[in-house]
Amino acid sequence: MTTQTSTIYIIGAGAVGKALAVFLKQRDKQVIILRGSIDNTTEHDETTTVEMPDGCSISATIKVSALSNYTTLDGIVVLTNKSYGNGKLAQKLKDKIGSSPLVLLQNGLNVEEPFLAAQFKQLYRCVLFTSCQQPAPGKIKFKPANISQVGLVTGNPANLATIVEQLDNPYLQFSANENIQPVVWTKAIVNSVFNTVCPLLETDNGIFTRSPMALQLAERIITECVLIANKKGILLQVPAIIDTLLMISRTSSGQLISTYQDILNKRETEIETLNFAFADMARQLQIPEAVTETRLLGDLIKLKSAISRQCTY
Repeated sequence: MTTQTSTIYIIGAGAVGKALAVFLKQRDKQVIILRGSIDNTTEHDETTTVEMPDGCSISATIKVSALSNYTTLDGIVVLTNKSYGNGKLAQKLKDKIGSSPLVLLQNGLNVEEPFLAAQFKQLYRCVLFTSCQQPAPGKIKFKPANISQVGLVTGNPANLATIVEQLDNPYLQFSANENIQPVVWTKAIVNSVFNTVCPLLETDNGIFTRSPMALQLAERIITECVLIANKKGILLQVPAIIDTLLMISRTSSGQLISTYQDILNKRETEIETLNFAFADMARQLQIPEAVTETRLLGDLIKLKSAISRQCTY
């Protein structure tokens, strides 16, 4: 198992990965950001400044390299990359990671499946309650909404507390959760709302605290998705998820949701592991009509993303 001096490898050079790296460096952790999709990047140092909600800033210089430059990753490996790359990443990682723990800081359902299929020995799932934007190179805007939770997918449950202790910091806090799946599903449902409604309206996360009509639409999507969750044995309640949505909407007002940022930057989105994941499960349950609005919003986001990237869809 990892020790206090273990290296923490963060795969994914987006806003979340860079912010986490800065916060861990403040704790004197040895942190390296690895590019998973770009090979043979020359190892170099990058300075990142994170702007906190109170107006203060935290800066750190982090080593940045490419996954292809490493043959062995001996430490904790944290994924903050977009989940649509997990299939290829699992193949790249499986001969490098050995028994090192892998922690997924990603949105959506079933994002762990490629790593389970590749028989990773220690796999953890984190549900992240924060929002980040990268308004300019080297600059991150960060807003925490709540303590992020980490749970075990496969491996030794006794190691969970150590993983959390290694990642926890005063700015982006983590806690252990021995029953992580209801939290995963709750966040996936909430993200199915934020990551469709906000980009389609071209607005920030605070829309649900400002607009009763937007909140009514959110409630309809949540109701559809909760039905699927309950039928899959994940017992959730609509009012509790609405409370979570409103909490995130309040604490991240003014921030742009990740899918909207992706569309603005002409990048692929993670909609497949959100709205389309619920639609796929509804088909498997032979009730596709149960998630009509959820699926429609997913289709519109996929089309909007394709248009932004000038793709055919």
